[in-house]
Amino acid sequence: MKALRSLLFVPGDSERKIAKAETVPADALIFDLEDAVAAEHKAAARLRVREFLDARRDGRRHSLWVRINPIDHADAGADLAAVIPGRPDGIVLPKTRSPEDIDVLSQRIGVYEVEHDIPGGSIRVLPVATETPQAIFTLGGYARCGKRLAGLTWGAEDLAAAVGATVNRDAEGRWTAPFQMVRSLCLFAAHAAGVEAIDTLFANFRDPAGLARACDEARRDGFSGMLAIHPEQVDIINRAFTPSAAELQRARRIVELFEANPGAGTLALDGVMLDLPHLQQARRILARAAASAPGGAS
Repeated sequence: MKALRSLLFVPGDSERKIAKAETVPADALIFDLEDAVAAEHKAAARLRVREFLDARRDGRRHSLWVRINPIDHADAGADLAAVIPGRPDGIVLPKTRSPEDIDVLSQRIGVYEVEHDIPGGSIRVLPVATETPQAIFTLGGYARCGKRLAGLTWGAEDLAAAVGATVNRDAEGRWTAPFQMVRSLCLFAAHAAGVEAIDTLFANFRDPAGLARACDEARRDGFSGMLAIHPEQVDIINRAFTPSAAELQRARRIVELFEANPGAGTLALDGVMLDLPHLQQARRILARAAASAPGGAS
């Protein structure tokens, strides 16, 4: 799968913002039919998103996703019926309560794939897996969701409201302890399932330094990408989640060293002892770089 470093939310009812999004170098656009769209505008938003998808069946510049309404919401069925025939690359499911919600969504998508002659399983799913308190206790179950699962991401605003938290960040802008825990659980759940770990959005789009810090921390911890709420955030996110030239050079040297010494479990490079986890990380860095390159892995 092509890298998902930056995933930009775009209100599905805004013709101007949809047009602007096409010029932004995000890896993925997420057309929002949920929180960004008022109830009276949802029907029009579905039509606008479907028209956009239909007009870009071939040669897409971005991976195109749609955030539908929660699976138990009355609008979810209408969302899927409207957008699946347009062959989105994926569906973002908000307020996911458990992997069982992914099972239900996958079955519904599968019916539409058959009906519209879409290759089975080609439409992926990205759940927002932490927006309800009950969801936290099911994070370990996503490993069984199969190949349609593209990744896991998390959200803090709905969760804060659900538990009555007055804030979810401290005075320095970092997550408070309960939300640090939830973020970590989502990270480990994604890796346990073998899918992308996508960090949540950085809400203050007028704070590029804060965003850069958050991106660096996310990549440090093992996330592979981040949600974006504003086009100006995308370049910062892409840079943070793209391996640097120095990282790539060292990763290549590590791989070459182990390839030149088959069967070795421990080797030295520049005075540092390396073992198989270092080789695994080096290969991961090279794979991420290849997936991030133009025309990278699909």
